[in-house]
Amino acid sequence: MAHPATVTDADFEEKVLKSSKPVLVDFWASWCQPCLMMAPVVDQVATDYADSLEVAKLDVDSNQRTAMHYQVQSIPTLVLFREGKEVKRLVGYMPKQKLTDEIQRAVGQTATA
Repeated sequence: MAHPATVTDADFEEKVLKSSKPVLVDFWASWCQPCLMMAPVVDQVATDYADSLEVAKLDVDSNQRTAMHYQVQSIPTLVLFREGKEVKRLVGYMPKQKLTDEIQRAVGQTATA
């Protein structure tokens, strides 16, 4: 089972913006109930798309610079990056099917599992 990578202000550019694959970043916080509800969905997407998509989590409390740079004002916010650019932004809890539909629409990736 693949797990989302942890990214920080220090390594965001290297792990996300310079990635050869599209990257889904979950901007979250440990005190956020919708974020905690979203976590198993994000984990499942990381497993299902392991061959074609990187999945990462960024704690907004510990990494405020990146969260502010991308103007994350509500959490959970999921941002899909491709070739270093934001291609899709999703805010709030959503079921797995909606998330995977949005991923497929934005970058044409399908699950490998």
